[in-house]
Amino acid sequence: MKILLIEDERPAANRLRQLIHQALPNSEVSGHLDSITSAVEWLESHPAPDLIFCDIQLADGLSFRIFEKVKIASPIIFTTAFDQYAIKAFKVNAVDYLLKPIDPEELAKAIEKFQNMSLKSNLDLDQIKALLQPQQREFKSRFMVKIGEKIHSVMTSETAYFYSEERITFLQTTEGKKYILDYTLDQLENMLDPKQFFRLNRKYIASFPAIAEIHTYSNSRLKIKLANCSDQDILVSREKVGALKEWLDG
Repeated sequence: MKILLIEDERPAANRLRQLIHQALPNSEVSGHLDSITSAVEWLESHPAPDLIFCDIQLADGLSFRIFEKVKIASPIIFTTAFDQYAIKAFKVNAVDYLLKPIDPEELAKAIEKFQNMSLKSNLDLDQIKALLQPQQREFKSRFMVKIGEKIHSVMTSETAYFYSEERITFLQTTEGKKYILDYTLDQLENMLDPKQFFRLNRKYIASFPAIAEIHTYSNSRLKIKLANCSDQDILVSREKVGALKEWLDG
């Protein structure tokens, strides 16, 4: 059995590859492909695999764009960090979802479902797009922060950006005030409306109004200047530049 792996996080790809080999010892796993561009190029130049494992969020955008560019007949099992309700809402014969971190039992069930399929079905893009619409999820509207002995509420709409420094996460307001949060940036990324906030790199998540300047930088990267921020080395990797431009275009 030939399996294609589309996943932009190497640790997640390595773990999934290991779990697949445990469940299907005789399988041949290709990949991992970490972007829409590389996936499209692979699919256009190789025979269709028997099964595809595909992450939702790739380095250069949402993976359903792959299937707008290339006609896919192979069954697809998605791996995603989207909430459990959304996952349960989209269970069809041809497509299944696995919540990260991947549970070996859930993986086994998904593979069994694939093996029991009598016909391969095409992916319904309209259903996937509807599933991925932000309004189907609830995002944080405010954060509780501590000021001395008092607890204060900061609205998300008043937040310019979030950043990490020496393993501490800070919220910076549009007025330049900063507060310590009890969340990591990875946790915040799943709490925030992706239309309003973008993960620039491992250290920063910024709102659109907070981006004061954008400059081209070496190796096809971008350098970002944030309002009320002294950090002059906020870089966006080449792999994220496409997704950032798409986000900025709204």
